[in-house]
Amino acid sequence: MNTVIIIPARYESSRFPGKPLAQIHGCPMIGRVILRARQIDGVTAIAVATDDERILACAREFQVPAIKTRIEHRTGTDRIAEAAGKLGLAPDTLVVNVQGDQPFFPFQAVTELVSRHRANPEWPMSTLIYRITDPTEIPDPKHVKTVFDAAGRALYFSRSPIPCYRDGDPDPVYYKHLGVYAYRRDFLDVFTSLPIGPLEAAEKLEQLRALEHGYPVRVVITSQDSFEVDSPEDLQRLPEDNQALF
Repeated sequence: MNTVIIIPARYESSRFPGKPLAQIHGCPMIGRVILRARQIDGVTAIAVATDDERILACAREFQVPAIKTRIEHRTGTDRIAEAAGKLGLAPDTLVVNVQGDQPFFPFQAVTELVSRHRANPEWPMSTLIYRITDPTEIPDPKHVKTVFDAAGRALYFSRSPIPCYRDGDPDPVYYKHLGVYAYRRDFLDVFTSLPIGPLEAAEKLEQLRALEHGYPVRVVITSQDSFEVDSPEDLQRLPEDNQALF
């Protein structure tokens, strides 16, 4: 099973236009993501999928293939599916979606996700989750919460706090979704053929499309968090080790 990292990135953003090209200590954000992706073990290739010529040019400066995709994609997974088709990837290729706005993502955790998915090639889709340690993230809709069954299959993803501790709990446990996905290449074709359901439409979470149509999403728990840049203000609160590329 070959493993290909595809980084979806778009220039237009209501909260932060041009976000992938934002400079972090002299390196564009998308460049930092590429450099960290190179640290993931067992990767066959890395590519960037975008609808913007400026991001294409930047990706090529970092010597990775840059795939021009359509503007109107509903989600990053839809964009990755088009890129995977243009790359001519085999049906059993493991495609990993590394977000273009997580310049300090834990590549060790992604290596674990890749290893787990390769060991279970029947999984259509898998993703990373992290136990929340900062209580301010629990009610914040920007941080997507996750619940899962005893076998590690996601039950639901929500911007609301789940589960609800009806009677209170001195040590509540919440997990958040880190936005990194792994999929079989053939499942991407299935995914893009599915209509958006009411849950995905309500929460604006693409992984719910799989759950709504009966496809399991496996979760892999990591002890490493991932800092995400959503707005220019986030650049003012970078992690303490933010100068390190890896």
